[in-house]
Amino acid sequence: MKKALILLLALSLTSCTSATKPMTSKGEVVDCAEVEQVAAKPGETVLNCLTGSQKISVASLRGPLIINVWGSWCGPCKQEMPYFVDFNQRANGKVKLLGIAVEEAKSQDAKDFIISYGVTWPNLYDAKGITRATFGLGVPVTWFVDKAGAVAYKHVGVVKSTEELIYLTERYLKVAI
Repeated sequence: MKKALILLLALSLTSCTSATKPMTSKGEVVDCAEVEQVAAKPGETVLNCLTGSQKISVASLRGPLIINVWGSWCGPCKQEMPYFVDFNQRANGKVKLLGIAVEEAKSQDAKDFIISYGVTWPNLYDAKGITRATFGLGVPVTWFVDKAGAVAYKHVGVVKSTEELIYLTERYLKVAI
């Protein structure tokens, strides 16, 4: 009887895993220097790179690019981030990712999120929600931007798998992953 209880206890302890945040490598706050863009026009909304190194106009971005708008305070954003990390590894540079952290209490919250969730691509910082007019009120939102800078597809809500990201990329950006 004792052996059976010990075996059940051992099995229950070894089978516990976290479904909400799989183990990933440590993330890194990445500079925006390699983000494809054209010169911003006067009056365009400009955001700071989370590293503080430069300012970028969302309208000036060029692809193939996936823009993911997120917040560290957003439950669905936490849920989908492991799929973006996996996608980024699989894409191997064929498609770039760019995050936009919105409405964070302080930039350090966004940086901590990036490090803990394994994010390794550039992120912009929208502390005041000035991109609401562009991306809408809720997060997460994911845009697929083509080479000319046109938005080929807008995905509102949580991305449910890496396979969904691959499918949307192949369908709307015409890039095989």
